[in-house]
Amino acid sequence: MDACIFDCKFGGMKNQFNIVIIGGGTGGIMTAAQLKRKNKNLSIAILEPRTDHYYQPAWTLVGAGTFNFASTRRDEAKMIPPGVEWIRDYATTFEPEKNRVNTKANGPLTYDYLIISAGIQNDIEALPGLKEALETDVVCSNYIDPEKTFRVLKNFKGGNAVFTQPTTPIRCGGAPQKIMYMTEDYLRKHSLRDKSNVIFATPGSVIFGVKVFAETLTEIIRKRKIVFKPFYAPVMIDAKKKEITFRYVNPNPGPTAYALDTAIGEVASAPDLITIHYDMLHLAPPQSAPDFIKQSPFAYSEGPNKGWLEVDIHTLQHVKYKNVFGIGDCAALPTAKTGAAIRKQAPVVVENIHRMMNHQAFSDHQYSGYSSCPIVTGYGQMLLCEFKYDNVWDSDPFLRKFVDTTKSKWSMWILKKYGLPWLYWNMMMKGRM
Repeated sequence: MDACIFDCKFGGMKNQFNIVIIGGGTGGIMTAAQLKRKNKNLSIAILEPRTDHYYQPAWTLVGAGTFNFASTRRDEAKMIPPGVEWIRDYATTFEPEKNRVNTKANGPLTYDYLIISAGIQNDIEALPGLKEALETDVVCSNYIDPEKTFRVLKNFKGGNAVFTQPTTPIRCGGAPQKIMYMTEDYLRKHSLRDKSNVIFATPGSVIFGVKVFAETLTEIIRKRKIVFKPFYAPVMIDAKKKEITFRYVNPNPGPTAYALDTAIGEVASAPDLITIHYDMLHLAPPQSAPDFIKQSPFAYSEGPNKGWLEVDIHTLQHVKYKNVFGIGDCAALPTAKTGAAIRKQAPVVVENIHRMMNHQAFSDHQYSGYSSCPIVTGYGQMLLCEFKYDNVWDSDPFLRKFVDTTKSKWSMWILKKYGLPWLYWNMMMKGRM
């Protein structure tokens, strides 16, 4: 193969590069490929310990039994762009004043420019009882094991099917409700809907942050009699009792903040705590930036973004270390953490580094916060939610000539199931878009 692979078994490793990229996921691979296309003479290294590369957007479909899990995986070695060196190792600490990143097994690497695309990690211990609950056969998460999700769904025979998410940032904020819609549709198709309560409990105030899409989703919830519980932040799970407890977090609750829903068996366990029995529970686990990012000089040390990578939200350049850029899920950007966001971030980082190398000022074309959340609303239906900073609707104007992107469509389902995976493997990962 064209890419070079190094790990602790190899001696004489090169340790100085024009560009070092931390992370060989979507952001790292895409950015490396685009950099090579722009300047094939750049020496680039990707620091990534994993040997598996997953297309995680399809895991919702895996959890609903309509996509093969094995098809979401590729060998990492085959993803590394030609001419880019893969260092199969872990980043440990950073010395930005020396332009150096230290590794677990291969010693220090020095760089002219550093791109951090380290992703996000599940923080299972942050929700008491979650670890034990995930060991049972009625609790699942597409973020961890989508094949188990489908097993849980197939074994569900009625009762409370609860779907929730944490108060932390998460990969693809719409994913917890995607599997909820798919489950509701599955139950209808298998004559179990009348025996089931489908409950979506979220710490958020609305079903979706962008008004035009929220209106569509609210109507879907109403028509399909899905129980929507806003301001519900999960705080504890009792796996033995099959109960999940939420804190009601409405900042302006009023005199009657909420009424217990006896139809789903809600119980008040404290003035602001509500406990619900579940027969099936799906949740996004709490998530955070990787520990080595939290502990690095590149992360916010305090405030609401503590632990996340501190970059300018438009140029993606670190606010202090100007030869350092951040991309993807680990960056503190006020938009959804999705592959679609990375697709718009990567060209900005590539162009800005290219201009810095040539002693040119940045262009006016910078990252606008674009992200996309393809929300599947059932088997054969999807709503393509595109937006940018401040929850501004940002659907593609060309696409809108042919499809009403404010409505759930069969054509968008085809895009989700077939079009987007093909574009990911054959275009995005090759640096062609």
